[in-house]
Amino acid sequence: MMNPNKALWEKGDFTQIAQTMRESGAALIAKVGVTNGLTILDLGSGDGTTAIPAAKLGATVLGVDIARNLVEAGNSRAKAEGLNNCTFREGDATDLHDLTDQTFDLVVSIFGAMFAPKPFDVASEMVRVTRSGGRIVMGNWIPGDPTLVAQILATSSAYTPPPPDGFISPMLWGVESHVIERFEKAGVARENITFSKETFMFKASYPPSEFVNTFKNYYGPSMNAFEAAEKNGKTLELQHKLEDLFASQNQSPDKNTTAIPATFLLVTVTR
Repeated sequence: MMNPNKALWEKGDFTQIAQTMRESGAALIAKVGVTNGLTILDLGSGDGTTAIPAAKLGATVLGVDIARNLVEAGNSRAKAEGLNNCTFREGDATDLHDLTDQTFDLVVSIFGAMFAPKPFDVASEMVRVTRSGGRIVMGNWIPGDPTLVAQILATSSAYTPPPPDGFISPMLWGVESHVIERFEKAGVARENITFSKETFMFKASYPPSEFVNTFKNYYGPSMNAFEAAEKNGKTLELQHKLEDLFASQNQSPDKNTTAIPATFLLVTVTR
């Protein structure tokens, strides 16, 4: 049986969403202090929204993602950019058994590892592969936040069946107390965990209504929501709710283009 998390992220084509995230991905990598010569693991890397900018700054980067199609897309992007210091391969954030202890100067996971099950295992593995004196940087969506992604996920969840028993919401990675608990269990002292709220901007050269369709057609969680809504005759209801959400949050002065901010929790852990 296929890993359900793998099935979810291979279901669509997240590269279509990622194309709207490139500018903010590069800005975030610059902000967290990526420099020439660092060895970096980008966990839940997708097709390289943060891995490729890090490699362009001179770091040696390994991108690990559970979705085969995103790994292939990442390797294609790195090749096209002429980056021989950036490679992608399949892997599971809950079990990085093929990676040696204390390998990386920096482990980055921007809206990636938060979606893996077994969050305590995820924290433990990130800590294990980070060298002493190194850092872990996570970007995690915040539950209940009024900005775009938290609202997409909240709206979509209202149309999907209840999760199975034992399911742990990925959004809990956006709650400081849960982050602290998980990393303390992995052996990190509380004083070595810091937080800030930051903004990620989604930018597209098409209007918000078309951006809704990008999520509908290519983003696994939204695809599941629309499939469930269709079974209940609520497809148009969900479509209209999302179109209203995207339009209300669009900050582009040109309504035929999209610029929508989304707030996230930036977590920094020092080993």
